Amino acid sequence: MKYRKLGKSGIMVSEIGFGAWSIGLDWWGKKIDDEEGLKMLKRAYDLGITFYDTADIYGKGKSEKLIAKAFKEMRNEVVISTKFGYDIYSGVEQIGHNELPQKFDEEFVRFALQQSLSRLETDYIDLYNLHNPKMDAIQNDGVFRLLNQLIGEGKIRHYGAALGPAIGWRDEGILAMENRNVTAIQTVYNILEQDPGRDFFKVANEMDVGILVRVPDASGVLTGKVDANTVVGKDDHRSHRKREWIIEAMKKVDNLEPFAESKGWNITELAIKFILSEKTVSTVLPTVTSIEELEMFASISDGKYLDEKEYEQVREMYNNNFYSKVPT
Repeated sequence: MKYRKLGKSGIMVSEIGFGAWSIGLDWWGKKIDDEEGLKMLKRAYDLGITFYDTADIYGKGKSEKLIAKAFKEMRNEVVISTKFGYDIYSGVEQIGHNELPQKFDEEFVRFALQQSLSRLETDYIDLYNLHNPKMDAIQNDGVFRLLNQLIGEGKIRHYGAALGPAIGWRDEGILAMENRNVTAIQTVYNILEQDPGRDFFKVANEMDVGILVRVPDASGVLTGKVDANTVVGKDDHRSHRKREWIIEAMKKVDNLEPFAESKGWNITELAIKFILSEKTVSTVLPTVTSIEELEMFASISDGKYLDEKEYEQVREMYNNNFYSKVPT
């Protein structure tokens, strides 16, 4: 496992992180029980994974509690990132993937933070993230004044913004990096969906902000878990991918395969190594539902990525909508 700096924080994090949404929610075609979730967390640590990303909303605290249990007496050996902003305490039930009401006022944020600290069994959080903030939250001076106060109180070390829920949110991400002292932003980015990531990378480099990448496998298309014949349930998070998009994505994958083979890689390796070829990326957060997947993703972090010419070739292929193959 290789390690990188988390933006301006100076904290070193593993290139492959653990996205703990999969052990808190059953949105990925597989329900993971607590025992299996703990095994996955401990195996991740054994593989050199030190960055664990969660949120209070993942199973209404279940994910945070599992992280606390897995790393009891090991707090200083892991980097914990969690999120806030959704009101999971008012009794409003989340239906499917519909968003809950958001709150960013001081009283609620302090309450939510204390609840996360309690569930995580810690007195500080390494990276505290606004969860899917809209523009009004990014423009709210009070939110960031409070976050700076919480740093001064020692309750959080750094803060960031997890952009979403879907790909996009360019303006929110750029404003957060340019006008707010965020240490990191989290965004959807993969070889098939490179925008607005490219715009984020330029600003992140200038402002020394770390990029946390989620959905690096394009919801399973780049790992072979999803193809045109895959049927997913309505409660599966991947159900938002229309069949037409998947069919088109598979054609693009076909054009990528010769390039991957020329490097001695499979498509999944190319997908992750392409992302890690971008220096502003601090960590990649694949969705993992088994120890076998964890081991596979962890093995890809080896420092052997695309050189500058190869990286630009793949980016140019994206510019051409993957209608042409990468020159070899």
